[in-house]
Amino acid sequence: MNKTNLNFDNTYTKLPKVFFTRIDPTTVHEPGLVILNKELAESLGLDAEVLQSQESINVFAGNEIPEGAYPIAQAYAGHQFGHFNMLGDGRAILLGEHVTSNGERVDIQLKGAGRTPYSRGGDGRAALGPMLREYIISEAMHALRIPTTRSLAVVTTGESVFRMGELPGAILTRVAASHVRVGTFQFAAKFGGVQAVQTLADYMIDRHYPHVADEEDKYFSLFKEVMHRQAQLIAKWQLVGFIHGVMNTDNMTISGETIDYGPCAFMDVYHPETVFSSIDQQGRYAYMNQPFIGGWNLARLVETLLPLLHEDEEKALELAQAEIASFTDVYQSYWYAGMRAKLGLFGEEEEDTVLIDSLLTLMQTNEADYTNIFRALTLGKLEGMPLFETPAFKAWYENWQARMDRQEESKEASNQLMKENNPSIIPRNHRVEEALEAAEERGDFSVMERLLAVLDDPYAYSPEQESYTTVPKCAGSYQTFCGT
Repeated sequence: MNKTNLNFDNTYTKLPKVFFTRIDPTTVHEPGLVILNKELAESLGLDAEVLQSQESINVFAGNEIPEGAYPIAQAYAGHQFGHFNMLGDGRAILLGEHVTSNGERVDIQLKGAGRTPYSRGGDGRAALGPMLREYIISEAMHALRIPTTRSLAVVTTGESVFRMGELPGAILTRVAASHVRVGTFQFAAKFGGVQAVQTLADYMIDRHYPHVADEEDKYFSLFKEVMHRQAQLIAKWQLVGFIHGVMNTDNMTISGETIDYGPCAFMDVYHPETVFSSIDQQGRYAYMNQPFIGGWNLARLVETLLPLLHEDEEKALELAQAEIASFTDVYQSYWYAGMRAKLGLFGEEEEDTVLIDSLLTLMQTNEADYTNIFRALTLGKLEGMPLFETPAFKAWYENWQARMDRQEESKEASNQLMKENNPSIIPRNHRVEEALEAAEERGDFSVMERLLAVLDDPYAYSPEQESYTTVPKCAGSYQTFCGT
């Protein structure tokens, strides 16, 4: 028995056994709490003080199984860089589903908790750096109002893991609306057939989209809901310059949350072809390709649902193709709406798309920092950046001001709209690395704590954030690795 106040109710384990394997986490030698997300804990109805006890730390480390938990590793498949593979939780173990007092249901998962039947030769463990990286980036994404899994805690294990060298081991406690992915449906279709897909689809409708449950074409409605959530999610990524880095189908959730912060990073200099991931040699998951890949992944999802869309195979395919064909327009409607907000524009004019696209072209040509350009426009401080001195930008600026003058809303309202949609800061890559280096090499977590503090409200435009807005000259050479 434990006193963590976790209130488990494990509906996923009621699915056919093909979807998961019952397995306990591997115990660790000497667990120690590195960081606890007190705000998240309290939002889940958990006592942050209790969660810092040794008993709770043992739960976060996998040394104790809390009352009501039913630990499992989930099975799924996925297209990794376009190639289909059998996958599954290779080092993550789902403790169960915590239900809050207001009925919210979330998964509680331990990442780095040991080998599972899906480990494919891996050790099932994780290093401290990548776990802290996921904590920082996922919490920054939450503060940016982007749907995401979140991080409740990181504990060290008192043991080493071996990657490029010997590293301190750690386990992250991840909180998610659910962990069902496009790859879960691919797994169901390949290894369970139509019945397994239908069972999984019914489960996801009940869990995330209950409003379509009574519709005659509920499975088609399910797909449309997922498509719209993913279009909106990817638009939000693009609007803040976030590059996921590994948009495999096993990293696209049915709930519409960002998941798996491996080789992700935020773009500094605006360039559509930006790639940070060391393993993305061909640029498949480059910044400019993320919307296209989102549509490609959704096509793989709807393929699994075809038998449920219509009894006539050709009609089912026709319905699916028509809906997938609309993805680009759906995505662009979300993205252009977001860009208008970043520029303080209310309503819509035909010329808006030209105004937006031409600014991005100017930014690319002049190698301007994406976040800081919008920050400067928001603050009205157009100095110190080469772009602002060019004749082309000055012409663009006149067109922008003329567009603002044509709308009924005041300049104050436009400025407020811009402040609400242009973050003053993002988790700059060099700042994240600085925090991880201090934690890994010196056991100094104060650098990370200061970074998290300023990232907590990225739209504050506070004096404390000022020093976190600068970009080193070597920013373009930054590279990430798939460590999580």
